[in-house]
Amino acid sequence: MKVIFLKDVKGKGKKGEVKNVADGYAHNFLIKQGLAIEANQSSMSLLSAQQKKEEKLAAEELAEAKKLKEAVEKVTVELITKAGEGGRLFGSITTKQISEELQKKHGIKIDKRKMELADAIRTLGHTKVPVKLHHEVTAVLDVHVKEGN
Repeated sequence: MKVIFLKDVKGKGKKGEVKNVADGYAHNFLIKQGLAIEANQSSMSLLSAQQKKEEKLAAEELAEAKKLKEAVEKVTVELITKAGEGGRLFGSITTKQISEELQKKHGIKIDKRKMELADAIRTLGHTKVPVKLHHEVTAVLDVHVKEGN
């Protein structure tokens, strides 16, 4: 019997897949538990419509991420902090501080976890911080750390 999986079933199939399984397994377990439905003409057309909708949403997310990349790469985040001799900071600049400053000064909201900074910034000057906006789009944010009071 052909079924369309509604949820991932370990060892059998992933959500959205159409597979041929034993009749008893399909009726007594998969359909009864709500893990799959029978693959007939109407359910197949419903599946294809749902896949088209998901593809359209994915394309919109990608376009939005590309737009955000352009905006992020145009701005420079300036942070003022105390520093000692040789441009070494007292403490460090973290992705949380960068994210908050970007939100406050430029109105661009980016989660601190999307910033791929290996270690906190501990020196004065410009630093390029990669920001993963989408699994296909990575922007580079310019962070300028200045000495202040």
